[in-house]
Amino acid sequence: MIDKNVDLDVFFKKSELIPAIVQDYENGEVLMLAYMNRESLGRTLETGLTWFWSRSRGELWNKGATSGHVQRVMSLSYDCDEDTLLCKVIQTGAACHTGNRTCFYRELMNNEEK
Repeated sequence: MIDKNVDLDVFFKKSELIPAIVQDYENGEVLMLAYMNRESLGRTLETGLTWFWSRSRGELWNKGATSGHVQRVMSLSYDCDEDTLLCKVIQTGAACHTGNRTCFYRELMNNEEK
């Protein structure tokens, strides 16, 4: 269900930043986690491309603006507590700044049976 009447301020009641999980639209792979502020969320909604707030640089960041590894947003959802976003994207190139497709390329634990 698309809620076009939602006030974006609802997402920033607890904090100025909201986590945004970025997931591959086609296969469901989790690509990265980043943070959005109100301005980056607004720009994402306006442009259809992901915009984040860089905590390390203290500035807005348009994913792929310099690398060409853009993320075209196919859907944007929010959780029941209105404090986390899920961005389903079509990823061009690598999502991770290391050059890996996903930022989650290292395992800390794996109990899956083979």
